[in-house]
Amino acid sequence: MFFARKKPEMPTAETALKGRSTPIPTAKAHFINGRDLKGPYADGLETAMFGLGCFWGAERKFWEMAGVQVTAVGYAGGFTANPTYEEVCGGRTGHNEVVRVVFDPKQVTYAQLLKTFWESHDPTQGMRQGNDVGTQYRSGIYVTSEAQRTAAEASKAAYQRVLSANGYGPITTEIVDAPEFFFAEDYHQQYLAKVPHGYCGLGGTGLSCPVGLAKAEA
Repeated sequence: MFFARKKPEMPTAETALKGRSTPIPTAKAHFINGRDLKGPYADGLETAMFGLGCFWGAERKFWEMAGVQVTAVGYAGGFTANPTYEEVCGGRTGHNEVVRVVFDPKQVTYAQLLKTFWESHDPTQGMRQGNDVGTQYRSGIYVTSEAQRTAAEASKAAYQRVLSANGYGPITTEIVDAPEFFFAEDYHQQYLAKVPHGYCGLGGTGLSCPVGLAKAEA
């Protein structure tokens, strides 16, 4: 007999774990390039934040891009202060597994980051990516400015047209103001550089996103 898998549900502020007042320990430097993981970062750099499934594989997509200075994985979008990985996976924090990307806009544009985001996962799956199921695997773009929001909404509209033309359903990606970012534990940072053959559950649709070719729709 087969049993239906329970649909993941976001906790509320009242039902979420309360968390802790102090940050959990994490790495000080980026494992690949040795730059300070938490900053301070050089003048002129900008920050972006994305959720697209398991953050191990998601982070690698961005650190491989020219112009990206620092990447870090962590938790955001929930209610629990300074959560642990086990708490997030338990579904009672509301947090998403996210990647924070510090980039030089003179070398790589936010639109190019968006293109990588859309093409690296299936943004129509709701609270999951492939076999990874849970609220922490939802698709999300967490914007730090109105310019980022405009670009994100435009890219979403452009990619929806591509997906719809190829039989996919509605995009479920949340586009919201960047919430507080909590650094994940040391061993999660740049995980697939430390464990090159480690698990990566990401899988895109195989469809190209025409970022930069469409304006935001009213």
